[in-house]
Amino acid sequence: MSEGTRFRAGRTEVVTTVVVVLLVVLGVVALWPRSAAPEPAASAPAAVDLTAVRAAASLPPCPAPTGATPAGPLAGVSVPCLGQEGVTDVGAAVAGRTVLVNVWASWCVPCRQELPALAEYAARPDAVPVLLVDVQDQPGAALQLLADVGVRLPSVTDPDGALRSALALPPALPASYVIRPSGEPVRVDPPTPFASADEVATTVGRLGG
Repeated sequence: MSEGTRFRAGRTEVVTTVVVVLLVVLGVVALWPRSAAPEPAASAPAAVDLTAVRAAASLPPCPAPTGATPAGPLAGVSVPCLGQEGVTDVGAAVAGRTVLVNVWASWCVPCRQELPALAEYAARPDAVPVLLVDVQDQPGAALQLLADVGVRLPSVTDPDGALRSALALPPALPASYVIRPSGEPVRVDPPTPFASADEVATTVGRLGG
């Protein structure tokens, strides 16, 4: 083989090697995982005008202290009022009297079905005070539901779980408690949602102590 032939053959091998290397590099680049393009950020939920929703719900004021000395697990528990600005000292509000406390949420279907029975009972002249406690919920959604079903009862929220802890709330909703004058909460068990005002009255009479 002449010198020129060997030179041309060597150059051809070099070119072939370079081409192969380039093809390999291009293949690796093509297969290299790319980070997904960032998805558009979800739009934040529209802010709820609590003043307007509170006006539509037209709830009565949260209960004031009775003047009796608070006792039991609710003593010292303060939570936000749902129907107005401010907080409510629940232990002081129920002290020395029998009160029916109902724990609910706007996303709870049985709660929605039970609320009218509670309102009908509370309207009776011999009824004990009824206090609604909205948990694991948004205040706007809770107020809107009460406005939709026309239930107007004193209501508080429990954003920090203070009431749930004091009542040893079970995982399922709704849950009702009869608070005795001594401050002892007695849970309605089995926790079957009330279907009528008569059922509420019977339960309160049985557990009121």
